[in-house]
Amino acid sequence: MDTIASLFSFITTPVSWIIVQFHTLYGAIFGADSGWAWGLSIVSLVILIRICLIPLFVKQIKATRGMQALQPKMKAIQERYKNDKQRQSEEMMKLYKETGTNPLSSCLPILAQSPFFFALYHVLSSIASGKEIGYIDGPLLASARQAHIFGAPLAAKFTDSAEKVASLNASITDVRVVTAVMIVLMSLSQFYTQRQLMQKNVDLSVKTPFMQQQKMLMYIFPVIFAVMGINFPVGVLVYWLTTNLWTMGQQMYVINQNPTPGSTAQDQYLTRLLKHISSHGDVKGRSKKKIVAAIVAKGPDRNDNERKFITALTKQGMAAQADGSVIKSSETTADSDAASGGAAAKRQQPKRQSKSQRQTPSKPSTKK
Repeated sequence: MDTIASLFSFITTPVSWIIVQFHTLYGAIFGADSGWAWGLSIVSLVILIRICLIPLFVKQIKATRGMQALQPKMKAIQERYKNDKQRQSEEMMKLYKETGTNPLSSCLPILAQSPFFFALYHVLSSIASGKEIGYIDGPLLASARQAHIFGAPLAAKFTDSAEKVASLNASITDVRVVTAVMIVLMSLSQFYTQRQLMQKNVDLSVKTPFMQQQKMLMYIFPVIFAVMGINFPVGVLVYWLTTNLWTMGQQMYVINQNPTPGSTAQDQYLTRLLKHISSHGDVKGRSKKKIVAAIVAKGPDRNDNERKFITALTKQGMAAQADGSVIKSSETTADSDAASGGAAAKRQQPKRQSKSQRQTPSKPSTKK
């Protein structure tokens, strides 16, 4: 383990430095040896990492949208090779290659976090063993070993012996209760995040191998985290629980503000947008206008949710425009008449004749 850690010292040293800087800040508020000072330092580390990963998250969203754009082609491949699963998979991979899309792009944030997770794990393991690492040395090491969260030392694990826990000035019962609760919360947050994605933000009209894998991971990942969690120090559990909660909140925001086309979340979003338009008489907000404009631009390629939205607008006497705004249908007709140069104007009627004029035969013309 020490050999591996030395190879990754380029990441463990910066991680320890960041923790020390946050600890200096929180130590001035809660006390240097407080579990809150060290615990909040780990939470702040997570937030800092996730903020830095926002560009990668945006790239992930764009890649996901690219996958959604391929749904009609993917559905056609499924229908064409429904009796040949191997050929179906080959054609799917060919489509991914031709369009430059990656179905595994959703794993990018997890992969990017892995080095930081490893670094924090080794930092806390070193603290538990009483070994100096990076910028955590001398008094800081002693302070970190004494830090407790709800009675459990940051460096303690569920599987630690009673003697080892006692050396950290804690009881084995406190450690196991705290770690068990955190492991359950960590697994539940992971399950809910994945379930929210599958049930609300996926176009279920097209079944792909990737979707089946995601559904399996929804049940497998929480089990993996629960099994692995008993070997994680309390500080690592704090890190992983915090990042799970961040991911859950971040995903919830994206689903509510920019749902995947064809998903249940999009249907719910357009229903809310329709109520918003009915109340205000127009689309308020740049993001909302961009979504309406995108629906208008699709034309006949709109999905069921989008067609229902346009139909509902029409029933209310309104029409969506290319710039994302919404106007009354009568205004659309008036604009069309003006653009055609008054082609729909009423024709001038001939002068009406009286009854005596209609009954009097016209005199034939005579030539001299």
